[in-house]
Amino acid sequence: MNTNRLDKIRIVLVEPAGPLNVGSIARVMKNMGLQHLVIVNPQCDPLSEPARIMAVHGVDILESAQQVNSLPEALIGCQRAIATTARTRHLSTPLESPKTILPKLLQENLPSALIFGPEDRGLSNTELNYAQWFLRIPSNPNYPSLNLAQSVAVCAYELYHTASAPIKPSEETEIQNIATLDMLEGYYQHLERVLLQMGYLYPHTTTARMEKFRQVYNRASLTPEELALLRGILGHTEWLLQHLPPISSLKSNKKPSDSEQP
Repeated sequence: MNTNRLDKIRIVLVEPAGPLNVGSIARVMKNMGLQHLVIVNPQCDPLSEPARIMAVHGVDILESAQQVNSLPEALIGCQRAIATTARTRHLSTPLESPKTILPKLLQENLPSALIFGPEDRGLSNTELNYAQWFLRIPSNPNYPSLNLAQSVAVCAYELYHTASAPIKPSEETEIQNIATLDMLEGYYQHLERVLLQMGYLYPHTTTARMEKFRQVYNRASLTPEELALLRGILGHTEWLLQHLPPISSLKSNKKPSDSEQP
């Protein structure tokens, strides 16, 4: 098996509340060759005795886990991210199964993240927006909700299974210079600010409109150079908005055309 294919994948837990879950996740990560655990604003002590007992030989995963305050901080440096959800939401991006979507995290050996939400609510729509793709584990519709640790186990197995398969010649592509998710997030914030200043966006529709913009740019796999070009356009637009007269005054001061001459 080529273990390097798993080395750049982060398992990200958002606000986990149960130390037993966190410990079980560390154990299954160890089972499946995953090493990088990132915990966002934990609601329990990931290094508590119950967590250590459940982790068994995965205690080193707990001890090396990174704790951060926010999901954007957990994704710094990542170029791809998949968010998990158990519920059908009003999203134009489809929910895909682990088997179909998780191989994207292994393509081209890029720094990537697999994001899981809190036990009691899952990921919010705002948190889902930080990812490029959405994953849902198919289950019995009469009782579809899986325990957090079970969800991680299903996905960890699928990643291990996919990474264990021989790499096909067609998959040996050159690593792309794709912009990181934190670079994209900076662009999205900049874009939103400029579009609000222009009057293209209105506060009450901003969230829905920006979700669509995120989906468009996520599909584009922009390079840092391309992103810098787009941000340059936004910067120049901001300058124009600050220094040019309002559009209403331009209309009132417009010189009459020949047809308008008396």
